[in-house]
Amino acid sequence: MTETLTRTLARYAVGSSIAAMPPAMVERTKKIILDELACAYFCHRSAPGKLAANYALGLGGRAEARIYGSGRMAPAHYAALANGTAGHGEEVDGAHVVGGHPGASIVHASMGMAERQRVTGAELVNAVALGYDIGTRLVTACGGMFGIRDTRRLTSDFFYAYGCTAAAGRLLGLDEERMCHAFALVSFQSNGLYALFSEKRHISKSFCNGQFAFSGISAALMAAAGLEGNEDILGSPDGLLAAWGVENGCDLLVEGLGERFAVAGANFKFFNAGYPIHTPVEAATHLMQEHGIAGTDIVRIEVGMPEHSMRVVDNRAMHNICVQDMLAATIAKGGLSLRDQPFPAILSSPLYQALRARIEVGVDPEINAESPNGRGARVTLHTGDGRTVSHRVDSPRGHSLTGDVSWADLREKWQGNLGGCDVDEALALGARLDALDDVGHLATVLGGVMS
Repeated sequence: MTETLTRTLARYAVGSSIAAMPPAMVERTKKIILDELACAYFCHRSAPGKLAANYALGLGGRAEARIYGSGRMAPAHYAALANGTAGHGEEVDGAHVVGGHPGASIVHASMGMAERQRVTGAELVNAVALGYDIGTRLVTACGGMFGIRDTRRLTSDFFYAYGCTAAAGRLLGLDEERMCHAFALVSFQSNGLYALFSEKRHISKSFCNGQFAFSGISAALMAAAGLEGNEDILGSPDGLLAAWGVENGCDLLVEGLGERFAVAGANFKFFNAGYPIHTPVEAATHLMQEHGIAGTDIVRIEVGMPEHSMRVVDNRAMHNICVQDMLAATIAKGGLSLRDQPFPAILSSPLYQALRARIEVGVDPEINAESPNGRGARVTLHTGDGRTVSHRVDSPRGHSLTGDVSWADLREKWQGNLGGCDVDEALALGARLDALDDVGHLATVLGGVMS
């Protein structure tokens, strides 16, 4: 058979196994899986989570995979739709250095298919790592998150549908030819116009992650059923890279496969907000604690960020991806925790309103020059008694550049926040996921009704 770019990736996907993964990458992938499943359970209560679960359950079908927090089951692709939507429902799911939220799609596509196929935990770990490898490389090969946004008006997250397809296809046992067709078939089911960032609520922004998970499983099942598509959808003259790729996109797509694992670049969140907002919140919180500053003391707030990050979160209609809204809420409340859902109640607070009006957001020339695609920020607080204090944070807590998170960090994040779920049991199962003979053991712990 003729060697093509798509076949190269299909061969890698079909031949992937946990045995080829370094132990550190296995451990990191287990933490990603546990965290993303917990996000779906936690955010089942969100508006997008409830809407997606009701939609999926209303369609009926075979009970193949759990919808977390509901106590109900659905066909695997619909469970992935509901869980992926819920997983991103409150902006507490993980991000990635390449950009976007691969976990909300790839983990739930993998878990939905894993439950359907009753596979081992080791197979699930491999599938998730594989999905990250394919999805993040496609984002890079097409110009990166900001390049895709600025030149194509697309959100780069839709490329993670191809990672979902690779993961689902691997768990389903597709061969190289069927995997190639699956990559083509997912192309018809995914898109991500950047316009979704301008919606007023966080509904379609969450739904798109669930849709990418759904489409990955759906494409794998279609390919297994014999449906076909262009066998080189990635590299053909009218294919994906021809449409959106950069000049050396083919090389970027295969570079480091099997040697550099994309899960190494996964980032964890510890409160609910768009990722570029985390460093301003951490910087402001540090200054208030370090200098004994209360919200009522502040007369002016300056926030400096890289231009790319600023454009993602500057004066957005959605509160939890708006840096002005989230920073004002944080200062007014004296901090922000995972449980905090300050909106819409805080909108009527006079202190919040005053602080919101005092925030000035702009490009920080130094940070922008040093790390234009980074998530750093500098916050300067001016007080009524004449003090001016400033603090810079280059990478937020949980960022891959700050080192790996621990299981103790995840226990701190989730303990007391997953009502109805035994967090210690979930963490224990997650920590030995690669030894589980059936992923259903972990799914059961998170599949009950959230209290």
